[in-house]
Amino acid sequence: MTALKVLFIGGSGIISSACARVAVERGIELTVLTRGGTTIRPIPPEAAVLRADIRDPESVRTSLGGREFDAVVDWVAFTPEHVKTDIDLFRGSTGQYVFISSASAYQTPPARVPIVESMPLRNPFWQYSRDKIACEDVLVAAYRDEAFPATIVRPSHTYDKTLVPFDGGWTVLGRMRQGKAIVVHGDGTSLWTLTHHTDFARGFVPLLGHPRTLGDVFHITSDEALTWNQIAETLAAVAGVEARIVHVPSDAIAVAHPQWGAGLLGDKAHSMVFDNSKLRSVVPDFVATIPFAEGAREIVAWHDEDPSRQQTDARLDAVMDQLVERYRQ
Repeated sequence: MTALKVLFIGGSGIISSACARVAVERGIELTVLTRGGTTIRPIPPEAAVLRADIRDPESVRTSLGGREFDAVVDWVAFTPEHVKTDIDLFRGSTGQYVFISSASAYQTPPARVPIVESMPLRNPFWQYSRDKIACEDVLVAAYRDEAFPATIVRPSHTYDKTLVPFDGGWTVLGRMRQGKAIVVHGDGTSLWTLTHHTDFARGFVPLLGHPRTLGDVFHITSDEALTWNQIAETLAAVAGVEARIVHVPSDAIAVAHPQWGAGLLGDKAHSMVFDNSKLRSVVPDFVATIPFAEGAREIVAWHDEDPSRQQTDARLDAVMDQLVERYRQ
């Protein structure tokens, strides 16, 4: 049986690095197109590496040299212009083009849960999500008009050991370790789905080259939904401290720190629980096996291994001090 030939545009990100690892483990002939540079997530040695900047189409054409692929995955497409460039680059040279969208594209706030792929796409709060929706629109039109072989995948909050699942990253863990209170939006009881990047990869890689995915869309998430209070308490317990939580309305956070607030109002402030039945109709053995309790241990251990990883966002830290003081009671 001939190995599947797959091109990853980017391959050292949180999600793409795990997918690259699982892809080569499963015998895929993987090529990674990258600008190069240092990374904390190395590309698997089994993968071929090509150097080019995807924002420079001519450099990509030169680097690819007319190669054809069974599937192309762009991990770094964020605007309609990026997607249009990809369509021009890979029209006729790939059997499948996979666009990485976002579950934040779903109707926000959601009208119902669990979320299914047929939910409307609308996010009036977050430009990032609106750009992803616009990208999807381009691909849907290309599939309908010219049968461009697009598959859309919507990750939700996918993490690895480097990613603390709170805005500010280590800032929140650092405050916990210092005995300071942290801010949790709302009353902390909204449900949130965290997916370990290795679990995501186990659902994603079988979609590559699969004929039933063309012209279709899938989300890939864990089935574990935790409250934000539980997420904070799990991290604190692993870090050996107690979580001192102060609840602050998301609207108030958005006023104090617009960037933090955009991600809350456009995504994290709302309960997001997903139905993965559609994915399992194509990947019947998919199951997420890494609970956040295990992932939290990886996160804390990785940050503790090297103090240089313990970077505090000074501005967010100061805003959190102000919000804690104001809303403590």
